[in-house]
Amino acid sequence: MPRVLITGSKGQVGSELQALSSNYDYTYFFADRDSLDINNEANLRRYIQTHQIDTIINCAAYTAVDKAETEQEIANAINHLAVKTLAQLAKEYLITLIHISTDYVFNGQNFKPYTEEDPTDPKGVYGKTKCGGEKALQAINPENTIIIRTSWVYSSFGANFVKTMLRLGKEKESLGVIFDQVGTPTYARDLAQTILDIIPKIKNKNVEIYHYSNEGVLSWFDFAKEIMRMTKLSCTINPIETKEYPTPASRPHYSLLSKSKIKRDFGIIIPYWKDSLDECLKSLGERK
Repeated sequence: MPRVLITGSKGQVGSELQALSSNYDYTYFFADRDSLDINNEANLRRYIQTHQIDTIINCAAYTAVDKAETEQEIANAINHLAVKTLAQLAKEYLITLIHISTDYVFNGQNFKPYTEEDPTDPKGVYGKTKCGGEKALQAINPENTIIIRTSWVYSSFGANFVKTMLRLGKEKESLGVIFDQVGTPTYARDLAQTILDIIPKIKNKNVEIYHYSNEGVLSWFDFAKEIMRMTKLSCTINPIETKEYPTPASRPHYSLLSKSKIKRDFGIIIPYWKDSLDECLKSLGERK
């Protein structure tokens, strides 16, 4: 029976893993930044030894994309240096390691879905630090380690786009939402279920990278429109361009991820984004 440590357990993916945990015959250890400092190698080593951890799902991340521009040291510590420490310990103790990464490692200027082989070219601090974590993992190269890049994550837990739209949709008559950034949302529960499903199937000598998001393609504008439609909120959604909504960090204009590799290697079926949004809204009690 795998003994699984889940870091970042209070984040969106970590919370969904916890919600699904009883469906799988694993022994779980849920850790957040208050209970386990993954930047402290001695503490992390002691934790792994004490609990005889043989699998780590690293959901811990600094995800405040705009704040990262001014908090570069903190973002780098969590997204890069901590991942390096996890990689070293995974190699030393022969631990299966699943690390969650992001579409932000790309420049967002593609014209077709990004594959795992496409060159990385992050534009902001967040993307650069996440890319640093990936490169550290690949350099140390522990066996049975995979990186899963995902995009536009939302959940019934935590703060995210879906919850923001629900709140604003109830408060305002109209909203401007960006239409010139294209990708696919990821329901964190779908990703969590996939991770738990594939743990026994991970057997690779070198670090493998996979992409995961829900199926389909849309803009943030399309996403917001569908949220309003499914919840029967009367708020009007108006399309705006990225330049009309400036932010400290630039966002990828195109972040569609090819999921062919993960579907092929693990035999998984990925839900369509509207079906997953429907499920999330039901779990929030907002589906009308």
